[in-house]
Amino acid sequence: MKSIGIDVGTSFIKVSLLEVESGRCLGTSTCPESEMPVHAERPGWAEQDPDMWWKNVGLCLKNLDDRYSLKDVKSIGITYQMHGLVCVDKKGKPLRKSIIWSDSRAVEIGAKAFKKIGKEECLTRLLNSPGNFTASKMAWVKQNEPEVFSQTYKFFLPGDYIAYKLTGDMSTTDSGLSEQILWDFSEDAPARFVREHYGIPASYVPAHKSSLGVQSLTSAEVERTWNIPKGTPVSYRAGDQPNNAFSLNVMEEGEVAATAGTSGVVYGITSKSVADDLSRVNQFLHVNHHRDNPHYGVLLCINGTGILNAWIRRNLLSGMSYDQMNEEASKVPAGSEGLLILPFGNGAERMLENRYTGVQMSGLDLNRHHRGHFVRAAQEGIAFSFRYGIEIMKEMGMQPGVIRAGEANMFLSPVFIKTLASLTGATIELYNTDGALGAARGAAWGAGLYKSRRECFSGLEKVRTQKPEPSWEEPLEKAYITWKKQLESILSNV
Repeated sequence: MKSIGIDVGTSFIKVSLLEVESGRCLGTSTCPESEMPVHAERPGWAEQDPDMWWKNVGLCLKNLDDRYSLKDVKSIGITYQMHGLVCVDKKGKPLRKSIIWSDSRAVEIGAKAFKKIGKEECLTRLLNSPGNFTASKMAWVKQNEPEVFSQTYKFFLPGDYIAYKLTGDMSTTDSGLSEQILWDFSEDAPARFVREHYGIPASYVPAHKSSLGVQSLTSAEVERTWNIPKGTPVSYRAGDQPNNAFSLNVMEEGEVAATAGTSGVVYGITSKSVADDLSRVNQFLHVNHHRDNPHYGVLLCINGTGILNAWIRRNLLSGMSYDQMNEEASKVPAGSEGLLILPFGNGAERMLENRYTGVQMSGLDLNRHHRGHFVRAAQEGIAFSFRYGIEIMKEMGMQPGVIRAGEANMFLSPVFIKTLASLTGATIELYNTDGALGAARGAAWGAGLYKSRRECFSGLEKVRTQKPEPSWEEPLEKAYITWKKQLESILSNV
């Protein structure tokens, strides 16, 4: 038996094929060859074509069918970039490009809603400000694109669109509604009051289902095109960060996961509904949430992390591999000899109360610093942003002693891993998994192919452990204090 996991990322689509009995990955396919474009017609905007995602999903499925055959696939799971908006008409055709997670055009709309609905009401019932989430983006469409709004039949998340294309079923999930800021935590039900505040008709919101469990069945067209049997269940669906936590077997209170791809995230599980008074971190339903057994995910998101590392490579170090960059960084002492970089150049940062600072650099000595300093200062700046956010999470009672992550993206850099461990005092555990493989495992569990958590994660292996580096702690702490003072000085003027 096989299970498929589909990961709808910002840069690539990745599909993994899981052998259910052994718990091992049979193969993966990633498309396209170069990164998918993000359209930004104005500063702070970010859009992608949903049919571009679907085309690349199809290419990945064809690649896997050619290599392994998909005739015995028994389940499909989907994970996706969170908080995006897809508007479709009655035929399921997208009416505009998706307004994706890093687009900040709806910040002001969300801020006004927070004030109008009331801070206490929002933090008690939503555990968040309406902010720049999907419902606020839909309100932007209503205000600025009335023709699109009037033609909308349903709106939902990127992963919901892929599920629809596979099955013909227009739906979302409970967890998905919470990340759209359309879930009332006090009622454990959809937040009707937010939808009504924005003037969004009830009919625009699709049916909601559990993240873990059979949601819909694949169509005959899917079988004709990729040999996946008609009626195969889509049995798991989750945003990329809840899914990253699930992929790492982070399911119960006190467990913490992290990722550092285009953006960076720390995601911890709690059984208590707790709101940050300044809405700098967010709380959503975790994939295993039930009314009688609550599981919430506290999410700290940093937009500007790995994208900075990629920008440096693409624009300043043409031809250099990431391994070569990491080697250059390793030759520079901890603290980068005074060179500091703020990595916040990928839109407004919720952690910074939805303020945008852009990337900032200080302390550059033209006679002393070289490209290795620049690479290391960027990676340290990313780790500093994690430390800054974890301090917020500690204010809410979370104390991450162990942080789990997949061996991917920034966690492939020894400098970054050691820096993060030394700054936070936490042990970093790296595992042989990723979002697509986690979604495949979730689908197999949701379809009943696995009967327990233990069985589901039997194939998950720890590949590396990194403890704090004592000799790094003092120079990094000194650099972090200076970095934090500079950040707070800038924020006072933004």
